[in-house]
Amino acid sequence: MRIGLIAPPWLPVPPPRYGGTEVVVDGLARGLVAAGHEVLLAAPAGSTCPVPLVPDMPKPSIGTSATWFAGAELYHVGRAYAAMTDMDLVHDHTVAGPFFRYRPAALPVVTTSHGPFSSHLGDLYRLMGPDVSMVAISHRQAADAKGISVARVIHHGIDVDAVPVGDGSGGYAAFLGRMSPDKGPREAILAAREAGFRLLMSARVQGEEEADYFDSQVAPLLGPDVEFLGELTAAEKYQLMGGAAAFLNPIQWPEPFGLVMIEALATGTPVVGTGSGAAPEIVDDGVTGYLRGTIRELAEALVLASALDRRACRQSAETRFSIGRMVADHVSLYREVLQGRLPQHGG
Repeated sequence: MRIGLIAPPWLPVPPPRYGGTEVVVDGLARGLVAAGHEVLLAAPAGSTCPVPLVPDMPKPSIGTSATWFAGAELYHVGRAYAAMTDMDLVHDHTVAGPFFRYRPAALPVVTTSHGPFSSHLGDLYRLMGPDVSMVAISHRQAADAKGISVARVIHHGIDVDAVPVGDGSGGYAAFLGRMSPDKGPREAILAAREAGFRLLMSARVQGEEEADYFDSQVAPLLGPDVEFLGELTAAEKYQLMGGAAAFLNPIQWPEPFGLVMIEALATGTPVVGTGSGAAPEIVDDGVTGYLRGTIRELAEALVLASALDRRACRQSAETRFSIGRMVADHVSLYREVLQGRLPQHGG
């Protein structure tokens, strides 16, 4: 197949540091090429994904106003679709793309929602026409897709072979994510401290809200037993995860997936977190980690996690969250779309 992929306009593909959707698009693009398909990727200028790229795309967009964001995404989408008239199918990972009036009318489009259907995104997607096939990234996310036809639930995958296996010899707990209360960095500190674990934290602090949250809720809790490392490169991230006895992921909202959890499992590190969102679809409680509710329960689970079999964590990533599995699931859907068969699950 000739497949067009459209990444969001905000970060290069792959991202140099923190990124979720961009990591997934990069893996999907490379995996599709490895499986024998032709791929054309529309991504911001400066992207280094080793597949054919749409030329002259705009640079990664950083703005402040809602109007600016909307314009930047629409311009990105317009240039992308203009280059994809010869594709058999387009898989669009932007929000605006499926609604873009000037995309080729006969071009089949698949889109993935990387955000919660329970938000304003759900209201928007309810307006989407039947000519676009929707992919959800977890069953938990799809459960909120009321009135939205979901063609397939496909979990994310990563290049597990490229992730070095760690031995947890650092003896610390690790946290990595955005500096947002949704991600639970404050809760991670409290749980690690109660468990008597040193905590190493990496996070992107972007925008005034996250900076205020860090200054008021996280920075006052830092100390000899809690070190903030800032934002790390991919290699540094895996080194941090692999050296940890456990990865703390006390998310405080129904996160649609949670890429960072499968990255931790790929390094062989068990995950200790809350059971919110898609976490139960990723972590096998008592095998590859523990899912608990309160700070005390998280602390107790953190103590137990170092005894879990790190080989089981790695094996879970290899068998359930690989690029190969993710690509196979998408190719199956693409073929059904091109054949006019659109299976509907959930919604």
